[in-house]
Amino acid sequence: MRILMIAPQPWFQPRGTPFSVLHRIKALSLLGHQVDLATYHIGADIPIEHLRILRAPRLPFVKNIKIGPSQTKIVLDIVLYHHAKSLLKKNQYDLLHTHEEAGFFGVHLARKFDLPHLYDMHSSLPQQLSNFKFTRSNLLRKIFEWLERRTIENAAAMITICPELQKYVELNYPGKTSMLIENVADNSLVFPADDHDLAALREKYHLNGKKIVLYYGTLEPYQGIDLLIDSAKLLLNDDRVGVHFLLAGGSAQQVEQYRNKVAERNLSEHFTFAGFVEPQLIPSFIALSQVLVSPRIMGTNSPLKIYSYLRSGKPIVATRHITHTQILNDSVAILTEPTPQAFAQGISSALTDANLAKQIVTNAGSLAEEQYSYDEYLQKTDWIVEQAALARQ
Repeated sequence: MRILMIAPQPWFQPRGTPFSVLHRIKALSLLGHQVDLATYHIGADIPIEHLRILRAPRLPFVKNIKIGPSQTKIVLDIVLYHHAKSLLKKNQYDLLHTHEEAGFFGVHLARKFDLPHLYDMHSSLPQQLSNFKFTRSNLLRKIFEWLERRTIENAAAMITICPELQKYVELNYPGKTSMLIENVADNSLVFPADDHDLAALREKYHLNGKKIVLYYGTLEPYQGIDLLIDSAKLLLNDDRVGVHFLLAGGSAQQVEQYRNKVAERNLSEHFTFAGFVEPQLIPSFIALSQVLVSPRIMGTNSPLKIYSYLRSGKPIVATRHITHTQILNDSVAILTEPTPQAFAQGISSALTDANLAKQIVTNAGSLAEEQYSYDEYLQKTDWIVEQAALARQ
């Protein structure tokens, strides 16, 4: 089929939803579909077979866009809507595939151009208003709730990316055709492996002889970086643990903010902030580490990194929060309460209890192989696209 996909993100930049969009496109390509991607003018082109990237007109005053809702994003979405409408007028498509808030105007476009609409639901957008502290307005939240409800009710079919979202759809829209497709794909499917010398990375970041606790991802407040820093203060009082914290990701402003926070606690010598790193370097960072952490404290959608954590061969320490527990359990990770004391104890256990670390690594690998295979990802994608297409007949 020929698919018009609308992704209201800076594509591609290495962060949550753009990664999800990336792997959705790769799967559609492997299944033989042609994808025209309508997206923001911001981002890097990633060559994928059967993909055309058709960017919305450039807005000269917008060079970047922060994660989450913003006034700038509203302007970009208006421009993207008109761009998508123009593409639909010019070209013949078999399916409209929208991500996140593009589903709001995807309802209108699908109806106007008589296309089945596949809605890719990455999160509850009304919930995002609270998570990102975008507004306290109950009216605006109710408007978003209405838009989300309208999108789900009118979509031919839906994709959800985590069990909590799937439960939400099944409970509130029991007749809706939907499929849970978790973001299990490995980035090596798209990005070539980087044979970066591990010794060179250790030298660059002054990591020689240190036990590395790695976090990679965005540095948004909901990720729990403050919790990680507070737990580090407690952990470093334990003489058994000679630990160093390596954080990869985040904007320059966020990195500076957390560097200052670490300095205020006299922890600077125990933290390295690498900032943005190329996606193909992440496997090398993982290879350097002894423990992988995810201290997230808010939200319901699962972090994409958790699926690669399971395959990493490294012990995982994560908060006992719904974002994690819908994937992880106590046999595959050290799950802790979201307090500095508990998280510090969890990291200490991963570093000092070799038998525990070995057991959870083995169990994590088995879980990844049994429940989160890429073949299943492809099969689910194939099925939901077919179901959406059938709605046109």
